[in-house]
Amino acid sequence: MAYRRSPGAFPAPLLAPLLAAMLLLTGCGGAGGRTAEVRDAAVAFREGLRTEDAATTCALLAPATRDTLESSEGKPCVTVIAGEELPVAGPVRRVDVYGNQGRTVFDGDTLFLSRFPDGWKVVAAGCTPDPGRPYTCVVEGG
Repeated sequence: MAYRRSPGAFPAPLLAPLLAAMLLLTGCGGAGGRTAEVRDAAVAFREGLRTEDAATTCALLAPATRDTLESSEGKPCVTVIAGEELPVAGPVRRVDVYGNQGRTVFDGDTLFLSRFPDGWKVVAAGCTPDPGRPYTCVVEGG
């Protein structure tokens, strides 16, 4: 009995390159890898706040966000970050990634992040949904 390919099936020589392309698109650089990176950066930021590690917390802020915070207070970030009224956050509920932008929703807080050459940085923190506007944030860049 001869093997007959069912109509619409991919020929075997085309299947291997197609699978390889799918693996490249969904591998470490894919959404799953970025989702973990966004979550890790957001959790590290929240942990820096919790442990009062101002240097780590400030290092995880996006440059424009850090500059806005410092210029509004007239002091270095490490001096003022603990005084910001950022909510206490519970566990991560959701992480969304769209290209170079990410959002991490915790119980009690939402962080927005952007991808920079040295990793994901927080562009806005202490964000809560606001009727009539997308979010109101305690800390955000200009």
